[in-house]
Amino acid sequence: MKKSGYIAIVGRPNVGKSTLLNALLGEKIAIVSNKPQTTRNRILGILTRGEAQFVFIDTPGIHKPQNSLGDFMVETANASMKEADALVLMVDAGREITAVEENVMRYLKQSGIPAVLALNKTDLYTAVEIAESIKRYAAAHDFAAVVPLCAKNGKQVFDVLDECEKLLAESEWFFPDDMITDQPERQIAAEIIREKLLRTLNKEVPHGVAVVIEEFKDEGNLVRIRAEIFCEKASHKGIIVGKNGAELKMVGTYARQDLEKLFGTKVYLNLWVKVKENWRDSRIAVGNFGYREEK
Repeated sequence: MKKSGYIAIVGRPNVGKSTLLNALLGEKIAIVSNKPQTTRNRILGILTRGEAQFVFIDTPGIHKPQNSLGDFMVETANASMKEADALVLMVDAGREITAVEENVMRYLKQSGIPAVLALNKTDLYTAVEIAESIKRYAAAHDFAAVVPLCAKNGKQVFDVLDECEKLLAESEWFFPDDMITDQPERQIAAEIIREKLLRTLNKEVPHGVAVVIEEFKDEGNLVRIRAEIFCEKASHKGIIVGKNGAELKMVGTYARQDLEKLFGTKVYLNLWVKVKENWRDSRIAVGNFGYREEK
């Protein structure tokens, strides 16, 4: 008997949603960094196991938006919750309940959809602190299951999967059993490049960066990619490029390594940096860079 369902992974920024998705799939389809608000778009991760097909929706962290990009990210997270058959609410295992979690739990009560509570980063807290957190959430909402885990090292990750399987409905699969994401190769390439920028740049600069793939050619034994990196200030461009181009070269090297592993072939990567002042404040610019509501 086949069963399937859409499961949205939601929570505050930097709680480990993308790390969990990658761990569940055994493949890297969502970029990760130690900086909040890394995920900007809705990312679909598809896992077929036995007779069950899980369609996970990785969502941007829910936060108080400060610009048009932030508005888009929060709208995307909220829309993803509404299209899901079930939720995984991911939280920091030792932190107090915030307004974000309260709002999600309020939606769960109103909609009646089931949810698994995933208490992440258990390696950072004592058993007593984790137990107290479980007690707080149990008093706030009747979750279908509560799973303490550490997504970074894979501990208890598949307990989340087992609990999610109980929430799937009898249904034909939505996707072929060998498909793991609906993201086009261009989008994955752009996100991998942005991930390397997030990892190498400091402070506010990486949050004002967008990557657009201008050329993507698969020549069989070589993939040629030309990407434009947009930043918000001329001074940021200098930081991204670095002295004698050293910073940009390092980003390109790291990105190419991941891309070659992903595509299984050599990659020629050509990176350019341009300035688009305050693009995050413009809904038009946000849309032009690919952050637009899916119809």
